[in-house]
Amino acid sequence: METVSAHAKVVWTPDSASAAKRDLWTALKRGLRGRCPRCGEGKLFRAFLKIDDHCSVCGQDFTAHRADDLPAYLVIVIVGHIVVPAALWIETNYAPAVALQLAVYLPFTLIASLLLLQPVKGGVVGIQWALRMHGFDEQSPEK
Repeated sequence: METVSAHAKVVWTPDSASAAKRDLWTALKRGLRGRCPRCGEGKLFRAFLKIDDHCSVCGQDFTAHRADDLPAYLVIVIVGHIVVPAALWIETNYAPAVALQLAVYLPFTLIASLLLLQPVKGGVVGIQWALRMHGFDEQSPEK
């Protein structure tokens, strides 16, 4: 089976796709942008956090991905490393009222978490594809 990408003018065949070295950083960047880690053209998501079954451009199968809870944990770590030091610095230097702090920190935490969740999940799927994890390996004995 041969798939041709109309935008990138790249021909993907099972033999060339499995033999080609997958660049981790390129796949990560494409995933963070919500694009297919293989071709960089097709959309990775069909809804906010729902990964599409196949790339609309190159036909890459995404049903094997297993992002599970890792994106949520990573978002908690990232947002926590921003909010907690800022809150401690503001509290020690300015000591604003608790109500004011809650009115600022809670919405910021919620919005930052929602904004980061999709790119982080795309990045996780991109890494899984680049490292041939969870069925993203065409040479897999499971297929």
